[in-house]
Amino acid sequence: MKGNYYISNIKHIIYIVFLLFSIQGLAQENQAVRNDILALEEMGNRYYEEGKYSISEKSFLAAIEKAQEIDDLNLEIKITGNYTGKFINIRSLAKSIEMVLELKERTVAEHNDTLLFKVYGMIAQQYGTLGENISTRKEIADSMLIIAQNIGDTNMLRRAYFSLGTATDGMEAIESYKECLSYAEWEKDKKFISSVYNNMSLRYRAINELDKALSYADSAYIASFETDRLEGMAAARYRAAEAYYFKGEFKKSVKYGKEALAIFQKAGILRRQNSSAHVVSAAYKELGNYKESLKYFEMKSNLTDSMLKLNQNREAEFVGRKFQYELTQKRDSTVLAQERSLNALELENLNNKLSKERMQKYLLFGGIAMVFGFALFIWIGFQRKRKANLLIAQQKQLVEEKNEEIMDSIAYAKRIQSAILPPAKLVKEYLKESFILYKPKDVVAGDFYWMESVAPTGKNKSTKVLFAAADCTGHGVPGAMVSVVCNNALNRSVREHGLTDPGKILDKTREIVIQEFEKSEEEVKDGMDIAICTLEGNKLQYAGAHNPLWIIRNGEIIETKANKQPIGQFDHPEPYVTHSFELKKGDGLYIFSDGYVDQFGGEKGKKFKANAFRELLLSIQGKTMEDQKTIMDNTFETWKGALEQIDDVCVIGVRV
Repeated sequence: MKGNYYISNIKHIIYIVFLLFSIQGLAQENQAVRNDILALEEMGNRYYEEGKYSISEKSFLAAIEKAQEIDDLNLEIKITGNYTGKFINIRSLAKSIEMVLELKERTVAEHNDTLLFKVYGMIAQQYGTLGENISTRKEIADSMLIIAQNIGDTNMLRRAYFSLGTATDGMEAIESYKECLSYAEWEKDKKFISSVYNNMSLRYRAINELDKALSYADSAYIASFETDRLEGMAAARYRAAEAYYFKGEFKKSVKYGKEALAIFQKAGILRRQNSSAHVVSAAYKELGNYKESLKYFEMKSNLTDSMLKLNQNREAEFVGRKFQYELTQKRDSTVLAQERSLNALELENLNNKLSKERMQKYLLFGGIAMVFGFALFIWIGFQRKRKANLLIAQQKQLVEEKNEEIMDSIAYAKRIQSAILPPAKLVKEYLKESFILYKPKDVVAGDFYWMESVAPTGKNKSTKVLFAAADCTGHGVPGAMVSVVCNNALNRSVREHGLTDPGKILDKTREIVIQEFEKSEEEVKDGMDIAICTLEGNKLQYAGAHNPLWIIRNGEIIETKANKQPIGQFDHPEPYVTHSFELKKGDGLYIFSDGYVDQFGGEKGKKFKANAFRELLLSIQGKTMEDQKTIMDNTFETWKGALEQIDDVCVIGVRV
């Protein structure tokens, strides 16, 4: 009997050890599955960013299905939120609504308020896109706020107030957004803050407080720009276009509306393209440009047709899917109830068979086996972690090597670009009282300055000095490549064709640049804006493509505007106009790109703008040219503060 007793105990010990190893193996298997799920989600993100929406959607749906297989509700909600957030504007809304409504029912049954809050957030987002009535959306937002207040989580509170602002109108919405901002600013989430600013701009425009609407649109653009959030930047430009339209500033409305349209087209967001085309069409109509107004009206009509077809497909799909879903729910709920009843009965019978004495022994031996199992688990985990760390170290080294190669190439590109810029010694030789403020945004730049001299001939006794400030398309490496082409075209215009008249130099430079870019198999619309001067004694000639000339005389600025056409491809190009001047002793002349005046900064994060630039130049006329450069540089850096420099800067000042 005693031998049988020990044999029985040994069997139980073996069974428990086997059970623990099975549990451990299952846990490891589940973790491996979770890793696969997260990898699928990451693939979905990557393909989405590349614009491969079909492959991206399949990756997300596969990840969600695997999360359901291992019954990980938290992971399923996370990935579903990611999926619906991306595809709500691209794919059928019906599928995402069905998924989230099903998640809501399952989450309510789990009595998990944190997960329920996330699901409510997804419902609020989709109801907003679907255009559900305000009372339904407010009910969802109120439910989110109650959960957030009970838990006391700041992240949940800001999202609840955001949903409440979206679900209401007027000052009620604005007050909710202000509450939301207080939490978002504390967490320093600029992506989220940009969305709040855009929505506040919309609400202020709705109550006709247009200056506040523009202010929040500017703030939204800055926050989106700093986080590289294209959709936020486009939305901010659209809000500004709307506000300027209602202010009666229709040219600005056209400008910002076109910017918004271009980015929304890139993102493939139909309804926002439709709105942007509408405001541009309306603004052109107010300006009396009926040809352009009709063009954008037709674009809006085509987009409306596309949206109508898409919405019809969504509605039909939603009705069919919802009906099938309800039938499946009824059938599955009956089967699930039966299974749960049988499982409960089996568990009760098993518990009745186990005696108290045996249970204590199981716990004792089980504890020993558990310690052994955990030790093995830790060892396996350590081995896996060691391999993973080794792989990460190898990948990190590879990335660092590639990064070093790229930086070496850019540094070499800087040397090449520096070689085409006239040296400071040469500039001072021909323009004794002058300065050049040159501040590239990146290592290399799209802006450049240029200078050439022509020796006296015939009756001419003075050397002609040609100099220019140029702003090529883009900045960084692409801008620098364009600058090399444009710099070469300027040199050829003067050296090969013997031109010294600024307007004719620009005509020939445009011709050469277009010829160079036409060699490409693809259409290239790059080029440059430029201000170019020829100085011979006290005689000055100037021509410009977009960039003006400012002459400061006796405390006043005399502005000469440029031709409104770039150096590059342009519809209906005209010859560039040469302007001639007789300068007086003490005159200061300035040419520049738009990088200085367009820089965001100051207390409100707004652009420096041309008026402030005028006041700055007038205030420093009593200084030497080198002191002027120092003051302008310090003013720029102080204005910019902690914000990123948004463009290259080039300013040339010369005193006669």
